[in-house]
Amino acid sequence: MKWLKRLAWLVAGLLVLALGWLTFAYFTSSNSCKDASAAAPSNPMKAVIYCDYGAPDVLKFQDVETPVPADNQVLVKVRAVAVNPLDWHFVRGTPYLMRLGAGLRVPKEIRLGVDFAGTVEAVGSKVTQFKPGDEVFGAKTGAFAQYVVVGEDRSVAAKPANLTFEQAAGIPIAAVTALQGLRDKGGLKAGEKVLINGASGGVGTFAVQIAKSLGAEVTGVCSTRNLELVRSLGADYVVDYTKEDFADGARRYDVIIDNVGNRSLSDCRRALTPEGRYVLIGGGGPNDHRVIGPFGRVIHMLVRNRFGSQRMGFMLADINQKELTYLAGLMQDGKVTPVIDKSYKFSELPEALGYLEAGHARGKVVVTLDE
Repeated sequence: MKWLKRLAWLVAGLLVLALGWLTFAYFTSSNSCKDASAAAPSNPMKAVIYCDYGAPDVLKFQDVETPVPADNQVLVKVRAVAVNPLDWHFVRGTPYLMRLGAGLRVPKEIRLGVDFAGTVEAVGSKVTQFKPGDEVFGAKTGAFAQYVVVGEDRSVAAKPANLTFEQAAGIPIAAVTALQGLRDKGGLKAGEKVLINGASGGVGTFAVQIAKSLGAEVTGVCSTRNLELVRSLGADYVVDYTKEDFADGARRYDVIIDNVGNRSLSDCRRALTPEGRYVLIGGGGPNDHRVIGPFGRVIHMLVRNRFGSQRMGFMLADINQKELTYLAGLMQDGKVTPVIDKSYKFSELPEALGYLEAGHARGKVVVTLDE
């Protein structure tokens, strides 16, 4: 029994040390907000920052230094950006588990935004792919600003000529997530049946179209008001979740893309074929699962994967130039078209994020910047 007591004391000691470290880290965590407000930029541009966690009204517009491209970078004048659930997760600091990396008491990174589209303003001396005046789209942390710099071989690509800047800004996170969820994580093949739960949202509207381009039979799940939208995107079948239950076992699917996470894993397994694959993309609002978010569900999936032939997994997009170029080709060929729900002015960006948080957006919510 002595070893049990020693083990208990060891565990208790480790817990005390962990609690002490968390307390110290919490009260000493800081960011560059004071430095940013004190320094007067010599070549200013407007950017969105946030110094504290909270609702979208914590966002501020501040003059910061306009970036200068390095030898292998391009400077882009931003014409439009898109807001994503990723953005409000960082603003809210939820789930709280993410604060271990993002900052315990205040956010470490005060710049916000990822998706952008715009015009190349200047290029570094070693850049060969782009030139000033080129229209591009891509992803870069801190995109909610008048200018961004991005490596020429990183997450930036030529904008499809048949798309507006607003449409192109809505592509990166949502479309790459849909593509990689279907093709890579879900292993979707031509002729297979795929169900997309949350087919009318940002990822969902892309997923319906991309799945059709891959040759799949597509079923979209949405509310009554979005049935026609999802049909118009090419869905073979639509399920009105207010009237029907996709998990009743009547139909089975080779792949389920879950953008909502509102059904139990048992329900989802019942809707899969014996060799089916389930891919969790996201789900929930600012007040859902505030402590650990989807990680509890992810652990549950890992355990279930040890039993049976069905596979369940969670994914985050890897946004890169190759994927953006592939998607641009689909857009240029008319196989995929971004769905824009609402467009806001740059000064209204907090309102745009609040609208997205409410969870009723049909497709993408974008923000345009003044000329």
